[in-house]
Formats: sequence, C-alpha cells, structure tokens
Amino acid sequence: MTDRPRTVALIVAAGSGSRAGGAVPKQYAMLVGKPLIAHAYAAFAGHPAVDEVVVVIAAGAERQAIDALGPVRTVVGGATRRESVARGLAAVTGARILVHDAARPFVPAAVIDRVLAALDEADGAVPTLAVADTLLRDGALVPRDGLSRVQTPQGFRRDALARAHAGWPAGEDATDDAQMVRRLGGSIALVQGDAMLDKVTHPEDFAAAATRVAWETRSASGFDVHRLETGEALWLGGVLIPHDKGLSGHSDADVGLHALTDALLGTIAAGDIGTHFPPTDPQWKGADSAQFLQHAARLIADNGGRIDFIDLTLICEAPKIGPHRAAMQARIGALLGLDIDRVSIKATTTERLGFTGRGEGIAAQAIATVSLPR
Repeated sequence: MTDRPRTVALIVAAGSGSRAGGAVPKQYAMLVGKPLIAHAYAAFAGHPAVDEVVVVIAAGAERQAIDALGPVRTVVGGATRRESVARGLAAVTGARILVHDAARPFVPAAVIDRVLAALDEADGAVPTLAVADTLLRDGALVPRDGLSRVQTPQGFRRDALARAHAGWPAGEDATDDAQMVRRLGGSIALVQGDAMLDKVTHPEDFAAAATRVAWETRSASGFDVHRLETGEALWLGGVLIPHDKGLSGHSDADVGLHALTDALLGTIAAGDIGTHFPPTDPQWKGADSAQFLQHAARLIADNGGRIDFIDLTLICEAPKIGPHRAAMQARIGALLGLDIDRVSIKATTTERLGFTGRGEGIAAQAIATVSLPR
C-alpha cells in the first residue's frame, strides 16, 4: 500500500474543435490509428501515479466518447473551458488534480512526474517551454526574454484549484487554470515541458503530430501451399496466368496472396488467414484472395501502421514466373497502395525435387515489413 495522495486526471474535451476542420470534433479525429483523445487517455491511464481519469465532454457527445475510448467515466462540460473544468472538478475526489487539454495527444510520463513532484511545494505546477522563435507585435519586435509557452497537463492541489474556481469573478472567462490560482494568491511552480505536448489546432497539425510518434519496425513471414489440378484457373500474385492446371482450394487458392496475407497478419500478431477466413465457411468458396490481402492491410492501418515493403517468393517448376512478374508487382502494389519498388517478386524451383518439383503443387513464402507506432 502507498500513502501518496489520490490523483485524478481531467481531460478537457468539450470543445467543438472547429479550427481543425473535419466531420467530427478534432478530439475524435483519427491520428496514427487512434482517435486523438485516445492517446492522451492511454498516457494518464497507464501512469502509476494517476488513480482515475475522467473525460469532460460536450453535451450529446457520449456516443463519440464511448466509440473513441470505450466505457470510460465522462462528465458533461459547460459553455467555456473554465466551466468545463469546474464541472469536472466537482465530480471527482482526489487531493491532486491534473487538468489536460485533449488537443495535446502525446503526454510524456516524465512531464506528469515533474508536475506531480512540484505539488509537494506549490499549489499548482505548469509545464512550460522557452519561446525560441522571433516574435512580432504589429510589426515590432517583442523581446523573448522571460517568455515561455504554457502547456498541459497542469497540476493542482485540489483545495487551491477549488478555491480559485469558487472565487473567480462571474462572467469573466479564463483559458488557463494556473492563472486563476495565481491571481487568487496561490503559488505556481514552472517545470520543464516537452515538445511532444504541442497542441493540435489546425488541419496541418495532424500531420505534424504524426511525425512526433515513435515508430518500431516489425517483420513477419508467411507460407502457403496448394495443389495443382486440371480444370482449375491459375491465380498467382493476383494475376490470372494461362496454364494447363490451376491451384485448388476453398477460395481462388492464390498461394502468393495467401502467403502475403499471413505475413501481414503476423506483423500485428493477428493470427493467420484461416483465423479470419475459415475454409469451412461457405461464403469464401471461390473468393478472390485480394480481399484477404486488403483485410490484413486494413488491420495494420487500424493499428496506425504502414506497410513498408513486401517480398514474395514463388516455388514451382511451371509456369515460368518471369513473364508475369511486372503484372504481379503492379497488382499487389495497387491492392496495398505501394509503389512497385516496394513489392519484390521472386521465383525459384526445387530442382525437380518434392511435390513442387513433380508439378503437383506450388508453394510460396513471403516476408512483410511494416512500421507501427510504439
């Protein structure tokens, strides 16, 4: 057990996000595979010093919040940010309160640590960054000395924050809780902020935020085999190839696309092709394997990932793959949204050994390389 004070994080997400454009408020717009607000929520929920996370939402946004975050605790906010924070504060208990803007998706754990540590000596704590750019007001240079950018999460002793909200003049707005606490006599500590906390406000900010994500590279392999039979069409690498035999299977039996599908699924530990498209299910009888490949690609995209490169090796004595290599590259590239220089197609034989050497079937092995946000 620990005797540390109870800490609650309030994520303020009641705004309309109109400056960001889009069909939904920016806090629910997608950023590297997740709703923007989900990144901040995960950071607080996963921090060992945070006991509860509460999201302050706009009236009528309950469904959007559930779709974005699951069954989390929400509080309906007010017409202004100050009112939203006040309503969130009134709904929670805890000796320390963290107030965070949903528009700042990436929250380093070290910043949370610094803010909370500062509350041992001060009523509130604010992460800041020094202003590096040259500033102008009406064309005149503004000295940067002493200027800082204020960020969130801001941390407060609950009693100090409650007094500030209770004593704030009616009708006067405040966009920053620290200024409220300071004006009413509370002490505010400044701690080191982080560029990861930059705010997403305009449409172009989404692209900039995505570049701040730490990526990891993953590779996985896939392997598949199908029999060659007379009377079947031969689909390989998404291309129909003239041949006296074709591959037999529940779907179109495209052994190349099946191996690629398993490789892509492997990069996100999502099982294999049979998990998603069981051969016992009649709806996949004769199905175009392109949909299997695109399903795996969508799952990677849903995880915020991107496909960087694929490599496919077809193993057979006949037909010759070389004349069809370019068509396969073009087809697979189109299915996955890849340039053809990111689609490698190779072929080999087994020197007439084994089932492929006897012309009884075709095998394929594939490797996929993807990038995923950490």
